[in-house]
Amino acid sequence: MKEKSLHPQNKFNKGYNFDDLIIKNPQLKEFVLENKFGAISINFSDPKAVKELNKALLFTFDKIKVWHFSDENLCPPIPGRLDYILHLSDLLSLEKEIKILDIGTGATCIYPLLGVAQFNWNFVATDIDLDSLDAAQDIIDDNNLESKIELRQQLNEQQILKGVLKDDDLFSAVMCNPPFYKSAEEAQGANRRKTKNLGNNAVRNFSGNNNELWFPGGEKAFLHNYLYESSLFSKQSIWFTSLVSKKENVESLQTSSKKLGAKEFKVIDMNQGNKVTRVVCWRF
Repeated sequence: MKEKSLHPQNKFNKGYNFDDLIIKNPQLKEFVLENKFGAISINFSDPKAVKELNKALLFTFDKIKVWHFSDENLCPPIPGRLDYILHLSDLLSLEKEIKILDIGTGATCIYPLLGVAQFNWNFVATDIDLDSLDAAQDIIDDNNLESKIELRQQLNEQQILKGVLKDDDLFSAVMCNPPFYKSAEEAQGANRRKTKNLGNNAVRNFSGNNNELWFPGGEKAFLHNYLYESSLFSKQSIWFTSLVSKKENVESLQTSSKKLGAKEFKVIDMNQGNKVTRVVCWRF
């Protein structure tokens, strides 16, 4: 499979060498097959195949040797997640000592892992789910990254920065991949449509538990809550950033950012195959 229009520095721009990936993760071998076009690939509607492929991709980074997490948790697509890190690096090109706050890191701890592996950045990563944090801590420990990644629990699911930021925290940027859906029911409905399109009526191919997939009011409510809270902690990070899936949410964010006193607002488009998303960035 070949990813299109990834960041120019993305190591997966030229597609996948499955022979090399199987060496990195031997478990991948049982899922590799020849697709209907005669190309070597996997069945992307099979969540186990997707997980083993992304493990192999992550293990192409020398610093990452272990990546265990429950099948109930989202399996992040590594090329796309790496793109966010690379665009963030462009945004922070003038910074020397980079420290990132990752909001909602999840059980996979993927952004801190990629940020350390690619650039040796330092991270504080937060989540509301204690089981996810336990899994993330195991990954950090197994890869000997305790000195690079600190985890903190958000105890109030209505808060994003409040309750996890300390008075003396200073970050180069905050990053976030917000929940997309308004409710568990909406997420389940989207899952049924997606699996039908993939020809697999069994399970979401990237999985995902509740707090990873939905937030009351959906992506828009989450983003505006995050934007407001960023104005309260405006001196504690140079940039505040987030992925935004719905294009219509960008304009309202930009309007609100001006009202809250943001001095700069940027939108970085990311094209990953047939999927188009964007990173919004603002600073005070």
